[in-house]
Amino acid sequence: MAIFGGILIVIGIILFFVQKNYSTKLQSIRLATASTVADLQRIASEIAGEIGSGNLREYVKVRGIIRSDRPLISELKQEPCVHYTMRVVREYEEQHTTRDSENKTHTETRRDSETVSSNSQAIPFTLQDNSGELMVNPDGGNIDTVQVLNEFRQENSSGSSISFGGFNLSLGAGMGGRRTIGYRYTESILPCDREVLVIGTAADEGGQVTLRKPIQSDKKFIISLKSEEELAKSTANAAKWYFYGMVACLAIGAILLILGLILRK
Repeated sequence: MAIFGGILIVIGIILFFVQKNYSTKLQSIRLATASTVADLQRIASEIAGEIGSGNLREYVKVRGIIRSDRPLISELKQEPCVHYTMRVVREYEEQHTTRDSENKTHTETRRDSETVSSNSQAIPFTLQDNSGELMVNPDGGNIDTVQVLNEFRQENSSGSSISFGGFNLSLGAGMGGRRTIGYRYTESILPCDREVLVIGTAADEGGQVTLRKPIQSDKKFIISLKSEEELAKSTANAAKWYFYGMVACLAIGAILLILGLILRK
């Protein structure tokens, strides 16, 4: 009982930090100043005229269309995008032998999986609204994506390599007694020509206004395919339910821990 209570308290502590992250994200959505590209270019010009260029630092939210003359091509699905994440997971079977209290052995086949490859890439892109365009440096951003691939392919375990789209992988000589069933390929992208909401710091770098990750840890850098209202609502709901989960785990865990200690006496 005490052990279970301790586990719940640990889970509650983890949920505290998760809930804190969502609360900070919600605060960031609300605090960022709604701006247009023209607004930021005007402010950057005014600041440059007064104290010199390179001094714009505004925490803002801008909505616009993703543009890129030279987009990334995603590794698996070969889709044009400005950001992608991919993963290849090997699914396999292996024999597990156990011994019971009567010293009898039991063998069973278990199915499991392992990631054999994963990759993520992002490039700077242009954000265009009705008033103009600016650059976005997505490094360090919390980026929304669209899943474009989730496919399982059975493979011959004796094959020397696997391939999908632009992806190729040479397989090792041995699988340690594991029988390969196949490989699951998944990929998500931030596509070109989609409307996004970008929340971040506007800075005039090299005479060009760029949205990038804030220096302050309490301000989030968000690139979202949702509207501001949808993003705020989903973030608030997540923060609420993680808070309830945290309180429940800490309260029940503390009760079980105290009862366990009492019953030991």
